[in-house]
Amino acid sequence: MKTWKSHALPQLPGVMPAIHLHETTAQRVVLLPETEPASLYVCGITPYDATHMGHAATYVAFDLLNRAWRDQDRTVNYVQNVTDIDDPLLERAIRDGVDWQELAIAQTELFHADMEALNVLAPEHYIGAVESISWIVPEVEKLIAAGLAYPVVGSEGEPDGDIYFSVEAASSAAKVSGPDAPWWLGQISGLTQEEMVPIFAERGGDPLRAGKRHPLDALLWRVARDGEPSWEGASLGEGRPGWHIECTVIAQRFLPKPFTVQGGGSDLVFPHHEMGAGHAFALEDTTMARHYTHTGMVGLDGEKMSKSRGNLVLVSKLRAAGVEPAAIRLAILAHHYRSDWFWTQELLDDSEYRLERWRKARHVAPEGSAKPLLSELRSALSQDLDAPRAVAAIDAWATASLTAALAASINVPVAVVDGVPEQVSARDSDLVSDAVEALLGIEL
Repeated sequence: MKTWKSHALPQLPGVMPAIHLHETTAQRVVLLPETEPASLYVCGITPYDATHMGHAATYVAFDLLNRAWRDQDRTVNYVQNVTDIDDPLLERAIRDGVDWQELAIAQTELFHADMEALNVLAPEHYIGAVESISWIVPEVEKLIAAGLAYPVVGSEGEPDGDIYFSVEAASSAAKVSGPDAPWWLGQISGLTQEEMVPIFAERGGDPLRAGKRHPLDALLWRVARDGEPSWEGASLGEGRPGWHIECTVIAQRFLPKPFTVQGGGSDLVFPHHEMGAGHAFALEDTTMARHYTHTGMVGLDGEKMSKSRGNLVLVSKLRAAGVEPAAIRLAILAHHYRSDWFWTQELLDDSEYRLERWRKARHVAPEGSAKPLLSELRSALSQDLDAPRAVAAIDAWATASLTAALAASINVPVAVVDGVPEQVSARDSDLVSDAVEALLGIEL
């Protein structure tokens, strides 16, 4: 599937130090491996209500990781999916009286435009669920043959043949590997099964589905229903894939086994990433990813932001209202990626003011000021992508630069050209601009 265009990355002197990142499974910050090409999978959107601020915050966060790796002169293979067939998409299309394919295409294109505007580096592989169906079918057949998946007999008007992943069978198979098993239910989330069931129901699961062997068994293949789109499924019959298997198959097709980091919002820890890891083990006897990292949730004016509440802040609407995308991105970077936070007009106002100050300071950068700032930015990002610390460092540099320029122009008898003292360094100005764009994705 076509992706969006990336802005060219400025080249900086020196390299990013070793990168430490918060590991959800271990609940601590760990050192990322440096001896192999970097690989990243970030779960993509279901294309409706794109791009809300929760989406934007997640993709900007992992864009920082992508940029940090590239600043180490590392090869990065970044993969992202788009779930362009799923129940919520079909429900939204019916609600709005539009064709589901047209809705998916329009919203995916809008997402691309928002990502390009926010200066998010495009993935090397951007894969839709629909285009991955021919890869998914044989993998589900493989799970059935291994006794790790099974068909459910229809009931209450549902047809026979929906295929489910057996968490008990997969867990039993994993135990054979001993204490260092590559997967067990609860490995990523740390939840008990009792805690999982209500969350599973809330986030797309069906724990009460009749005929399932275990409430937490996850859908792999939904057989065709009247009025729903379906695809050829070989021995599975016509139908369409479940959500979790989509990401597993795409990731394992385009990335190493295991790959370096799997990312997404904290609402994906369970069941999506938990189940995806289970599928990966069942298919390849390996962990899905070496590390799992998750972003916080974004609210609006003190309330939870959600599609059901209808209080989503959309990047496209902010752009249409004349808000500069760099200010939107800067508002996101004012918060640590793991924190929960709220979007407010005051936050946006502060970010627009901050961006203006940085741009003014860039034109009066004192000689010798850029390299220390570059070092501080790298230090901040290498320690769990600490964007607020990086932003604060630029704030301090801007204040010092503007103060020095004002003092020089008022108190020191030096030549001034267009209001700029001659002590200003064009070289430092350019390096600051390049550093802020290359590492934080903000154009000055």
